[in-house]
Amino acid sequence: MSANDYSRRKFLRDALLASAAVATPDLLMGNGFGRADKVNLACVGIGNRGAEIIQALYDTGLANIVALCDVDMEAPHTLAILKKFPDVPRFKDFRQMFDKMGNQIEAVSIGTPDFSHFPITMMAIGLGKHVYVEKPMARTFNEVELMMKAAAKHPKVVTQMGNQGHSEANYFQFKAWKDAGIIKDVTAITAHMNSARRWHGWNPKISSFPAAEPIPSTLDWDIWQMHTQGHQFNKDFVNGQWRCWFDFGMGALGDWGAHILDTAHEFLDLGLPYEVDPLKLDGHNNFFYPMSTTLSFKFPKRGNMPPVEVKWYDGVDNLPPIPAGYGVQGLDPSIPPPSTGVMQPAKLNPGKIIYSKELTFKGGSHASTLSIIPVEKAKEMASKLPTVPTSPSNHFANFLKACKGEEKTRSPFAVAGPLSQVFCLGVLAQWTGEKIVFDRTKKIISSSRKANELLIGPPPRKGWEQYYKV
Repeated sequence: MSANDYSRRKFLRDALLASAAVATPDLLMGNGFGRADKVNLACVGIGNRGAEIIQALYDTGLANIVALCDVDMEAPHTLAILKKFPDVPRFKDFRQMFDKMGNQIEAVSIGTPDFSHFPITMMAIGLGKHVYVEKPMARTFNEVELMMKAAAKHPKVVTQMGNQGHSEANYFQFKAWKDAGIIKDVTAITAHMNSARRWHGWNPKISSFPAAEPIPSTLDWDIWQMHTQGHQFNKDFVNGQWRCWFDFGMGALGDWGAHILDTAHEFLDLGLPYEVDPLKLDGHNNFFYPMSTTLSFKFPKRGNMPPVEVKWYDGVDNLPPIPAGYGVQGLDPSIPPPSTGVMQPAKLNPGKIIYSKELTFKGGSHASTLSIIPVEKAKEMASKLPTVPTSPSNHFANFLKACKGEEKTRSPFAVAGPLSQVFCLGVLAQWTGEKIVFDRTKKIISSSRKANELLIGPPPRKGWEQYYKV
């Protein structure tokens, strides 16, 4: 029996056991498993951002790290976490991890490249494991759709997408201001991320993927690719470079959009756009992201809320228009640097400008709070602003407490899924260079057969088909 056949059979068998356990929890929790003070957590993706997620979850004091999984377990960027947890079982294949340790795992953190979130998440949910997955949820619109359906099918499974600002000051302020009528009648939002990205400086006039290079001896390149169609190894596909490529990552929009637009999307009930128009694509090609992008997302009227146009700007020299009275946006220490590791000097830091019929707001990214502009208007409104509650838990503690039944996650798939799908549609406009006309009811692209096919993408590699069934 092949490894893939074994994994498929084991996956189906364990999924049946997990379903039984949801109905009768004590079947798999007879010795206190699931009712302890800490959540038994397996971690897939343990280097770079994955390592930061593991550390943040562990620092809450609410998690037992019971398994570590990474396709390059001997890579330099994994050493710190391995040293911290020297006695924790290690795996290169997440399927083998679940096969061998499934009955010891309550939850899983997923800090792998964008394209590989999907199969790990689907297997975990099918086995009844709670899931913390880094943003964006997945690379294709259809994969996000299936992840939402899987979560809905397993309502006792806790899900959380890792846009950590969704548990900090910006989240609670936006909600309080919206509930109090301070934020109302929003008609336009400008979102901007103008720091340098990994692919800036690459030659956009390319006609093929980079040439094959020798595979590092420590890396399992076959598992790294997971369900995607085969690529030859190149150093510019791994260690964060995957974010540059349409085949693997979601560019600046998928990387930062969830940290900039998350609260507006949720509390203004934006849902999915009916049109995405690529107004500017400097350096467009068929392989990696443009050097500069301006996208227009149009959302319809929702109840008594007017239509909204969201404009996204990325690229070092692609700054958005700034309203009068904007002032100076200082570097917010709560905004982490891009995944290149260093925040390059920018004329405007990542953030947003929100225009309503009566007020204009400016804000940063992640936990950064909004301010009313100009300053004279802010002073006038100061006495009318509601008290904003403080967060009872950060994003990582919120997830783990939800696993224990003490809280509900603030970015479950039902909330994070449509937000991620907005970015998937934006990426399709970047990739195809076409205006996307989207049917929000049927969830299809009516303007382009090619773009509509990309909602699903190519079929998975043999041995990975089972993750596309809910």
